[in-house]
Amino acid sequence: MGLGDSTVLVVGGHPGRVSIVHGTTAEVIWCGAEGREVTSTCQFATHLNLRPVAGDWVGIRDGLIIEVAERRSLLRRPRPYAKEMQSLAANVDVVLVVVPVNRGLNLLMLERLAVMAFDSGARPVVVLSKADATSDLGDEIAAARAAVPDVLVLSTSSASGQGIEDLRALLTEGVTAVLLGASGAGKTSLLNALEGTSEVTRTISRGGEGRHATTTRRLYRLSSGGVLLDIPGVRLLDLTVNQAGFDEAFADITELSAACRFRDCAHDGDEGCAVEAAVREGRLPARRLESYRAITIDVAGRDVSGEGARRRRRRDQ
Repeated sequence: MGLGDSTVLVVGGHPGRVSIVHGTTAEVIWCGAEGREVTSTCQFATHLNLRPVAGDWVGIRDGLIIEVAERRSLLRRPRPYAKEMQSLAANVDVVLVVVPVNRGLNLLMLERLAVMAFDSGARPVVVLSKADATSDLGDEIAAARAAVPDVLVLSTSSASGQGIEDLRALLTEGVTAVLLGASGAGKTSLLNALEGTSEVTRTISRGGEGRHATTTRRLYRLSSGGVLLDIPGVRLLDLTVNQAGFDEAFADITELSAACRFRDCAHDGDEGCAVEAAVREGRLPARRLESYRAITIDVAGRDVSGEGARRRRRRDQ
């Protein structure tokens, strides 16, 4: 079907991939009789093993989704005003972290979204949007690379076309990507630039930020062969991750912490902290450690694995 990794096994029914979910129904692109591609709206079967989201591989029978296949990656966030998690996109290979630079690069936003991207199990790629509207692009790129070491950083402009071909080159046959960013970051405009489409965006605000109409998760098949998911903008504080995702996003601090005196060092005044020593010696930017501490506090407040609570107890001792 050309919808990404079709090697995912679905035990029952015809294999298909979820494009968009509405309540207890989902639009699914699936393989019908004689391999013919069909797009239809399907109800959730009773006792479905998982609630599907865009990107899920499912089994279809008699107009029902009867099974959701095991996910190989999952982008998630906390539900607003609740502790439980909300799944945003499944079976993603690349998370395109979209951060605008037209009004200055928000490094804390970038780092938080990168943590979320690493947590998904997919490959993060930073996309600096609205690059035509800044005179400090070189500095912004350098700052982004320092904030997310070893992650590809692309600068793009939907208006001028800058970087669009580089972005398109990532989205080849078999690749599923998702656009992750705050509202007004330029995600839907990037989709339009990639495909020459005209997905609806709302009027630009007086402050210069685009207010996009994306309110749900939708799957798009790209002419480059890949698949792209456009999801609603996330809020700055919507962040919950597992330990592995957090450590990957702050790989520089994770590496330094191996030399800390205490294994559970909080890097916040602990004796023998190698991370704080690196800051004093100029080997690690102080702002990087400040971001680590700020995100640690937020994660600790929502973490359900117990790791956040451990960090919080250690910090308060």
